[in-house]
Amino acid sequence: MTKSELARRIAETKKIPRGRAEALVDQVFGCIEAALRRDERVEIRGIGSFETRRYGAYQGRNPRTGDRVSVEPKCLPFFKAGKGLKDLLNARLTRTQDLPSLETSSPASPAKAETA
Repeated sequence: MTKSELARRIAETKKIPRGRAEALVDQVFGCIEAALRRDERVEIRGIGSFETRRYGAYQGRNPRTGDRVSVEPKCLPFFKAGKGLKDLLNARLTRTQDLPSLETSSPASPAKAETA
């Protein structure tokens, strides 16, 4: 779902003009962005929380050349799903989706290698 689809749905559900719904969506996301810029945590009960995480500088490697590269310290946004959202998504899972079936495993599967 895109931001414009979200605004359209809000406009339809709440029977408000689409422009006003777009302004509301922009305001909500703007508030979240501003809070993260101030290094504040944003929690939306039942959905999850947004926060920033700081990472220090370290020596990495260029995957193409293998050369050592210094990576600068950085601050990245992080989202952690709340219990309500996790429960909502996991309620649809069945036992067969939780664990792969052994009958559908390929000939090179670990189960076959154990018997060899």
